[in-house]
Amino acid sequence: MKNFQGMMTIVSKRELVKDVFEIVLEGEAARFIQAPGQFINIKINDSLQPYLRRPMSICDYDDNHITMIFKVVGEGTKILSQKNIGDQLDCLTGLGNGFLDYQAKKAVVIGGGLGVPPMYKLAKTLKEQGVEVQAVLGFNSKNDVFYQQEFMDICPTFLATMDGSAGVQGTVLDAIEAHQLVFDKYYACGPEKMLDACVMAYPENGYLSFEARMGCGFGACMGCSCKVKTKPYKRICVEGPVLMSSEVIIGG
Repeated sequence: MKNFQGMMTIVSKRELVKDVFEIVLEGEAARFIQAPGQFINIKINDSLQPYLRRPMSICDYDDNHITMIFKVVGEGTKILSQKNIGDQLDCLTGLGNGFLDYQAKKAVVIGGGLGVPPMYKLAKTLKEQGVEVQAVLGFNSKNDVFYQQEFMDICPTFLATMDGSAGVQGTVLDAIEAHQLVFDKYYACGPEKMLDACVMAYPENGYLSFEARMGCGFGACMGCSCKVKTKPYKRICVEGPVLMSSEVIIGG
């Protein structure tokens, strides 16, 4: 897969829930996104601070637009949230190994918190490929829920919240059990504990998107390497972020 560096312009910005923002970028760099689950690496400022680019998951894309959703958790994301429509960002696109296997009869896409966004484009792609799709979205509380309606417009969508204020009380796995969902393949993105739980419950026929601290975003620095069963290490930014459930080392 080819990488591309170019300037993209903010054409839309909105706050979905507290401190969670959706930004739509426009520019030719969007053409280099080839699969759901790939990510974009953004230079936040022209100044030296913050120095490193910020990797962001991609919620949706077409030939000229990239939609990303992020939460303000530090200096970089705070600066990004203060950008305005018309501002330009230096972006690296076409990064990472996304979700490429759409050969399923009935699939479930599982998103936990900020792992929800990349599952949106995946759900659309699976449906376009003729797969019967279901979505399970997990959040801490009803105040954290976003994109529920957008998923419902695509497929049956089920919620789980840890405090029980919306949907099933508990985890995404509790929601799958409560609704007795049946599937022959699953796709997941979210906190590592959630992904480990998915692998424990469903060790086969799964694809999981992992997060890691990245220095470069294209495999040069080796800073995001993780142990897997199939080889000593895989780089989350190149061989990942999507790994097969059968190769994941729980807690690794």
